[in-house]
Amino acid sequence: MVYKPKVLDLFCGIGGLSFGLTRAGLEPIGGVDNWEDAARTFEHNHAPLRCLIADISKLQVSDLFEFFGVLPEDVDVMVGGPPCQGFSTVGKRDSRDPRNRLWKHYLELVAQIRPAYVVVENVEGLVVMDRGNVCEQIVANFARIGYRAKWRLLRSADFGVPQLRKRVIFMASLAGLAEPSFPVPTIDEHVTVADAIGDLPSLRAGELAARYSSAPTTAFQRARRGPSRILKNHQAANHPPRFVEVLSHIPDGGNRKSIPGHLQPKSGFHNSYARLASNKPAVAVTSNMRKPSSARATHPTQHRGLTVREGLRLQTFDDSFEVLGSRTSQYLQVGNAVPPLLAEVIGRQVLDAYSANSKHSMRRVRSQPSAPIVFSAKHQLELQLLPPST
Repeated sequence: MVYKPKVLDLFCGIGGLSFGLTRAGLEPIGGVDNWEDAARTFEHNHAPLRCLIADISKLQVSDLFEFFGVLPEDVDVMVGGPPCQGFSTVGKRDSRDPRNRLWKHYLELVAQIRPAYVVVENVEGLVVMDRGNVCEQIVANFARIGYRAKWRLLRSADFGVPQLRKRVIFMASLAGLAEPSFPVPTIDEHVTVADAIGDLPSLRAGELAARYSSAPTTAFQRARRGPSRILKNHQAANHPPRFVEVLSHIPDGGNRKSIPGHLQPKSGFHNSYARLASNKPAVAVTSNMRKPSSARATHPTQHRGLTVREGLRLQTFDDSFEVLGSRTSQYLQVGNAVPPLLAEVIGRQVLDAYSANSKHSMRRVRSQPSAPIVFSAKHQLELQLLPPST
């Protein structure tokens, strides 16, 4: 039997990373998150895996291994995306957001557990707002605890995900082990919004569909639908009639410029009241996907925001995946998720690197004591040191 490296998923959310890594041939042992709704969704869809609900800033290694019933040496790979909402390119940026400093706690756990490989996913804003060389600080701090780390900005659409959103990916390996490579684009043509959601039942504002009304027409649709017969999480927001009338004037891929003057909204961001283009990937899937007034989140042809199911499709979750919690919570869970298809191509690179090591070298490198984790004034991971956005 081929050994599957064991993965611990921190900041797991609903488990997009875990799903993709499983497809790649790795074996998650469970997740950790401090949001109960996301933890419930994780366990519902990843059974029998469990999710430990915990604040990572207060988490001890002993808590992890008591909950999951494993030892530090059983964890081959650690993955996760420490929140950096202060650096998101969506909404207000605040480099002083205390959640940004969760990186330090994450690295402290890595130093104590000493997995062979570490993968970290984060928002594009970490690079866009990198006036204080945040990414290089992170690489330097990985080096201080014995890891060779590197980072790259990957565009989801280049790996079969029907959205253009970019993600910062850090890949780290213990010094002395084979280093993983970054994945190269896997497709020649991007998957479009129509390719992804065109087979889902049409809905008016407020309507719900629990069954499919047509057969899938693209390879992407067939892959996501699989054997599913019941449609979950496909309910449209209940927009008022005047709002629907406003949307009815916007063409496929169009924007608020097409809205007649007497119906023009008096507020909103520059990309609000804009439709997704059916013949292109989505710009980004965010928690505002049901609110056309907040972002480019209007269905290409139907007069409404996206449903949770459409968001899941654009994030490459299979239709068998069900999100639990209130509607507002469901949208937030999906908007925060990592696309499983992106996680899968990253996981293959980790597996290739892991498999390139001999058992002897793996034992030797992992048995070495970790360097003490002391964050100097120069390299301390305090992301609030970056100047605020102007």
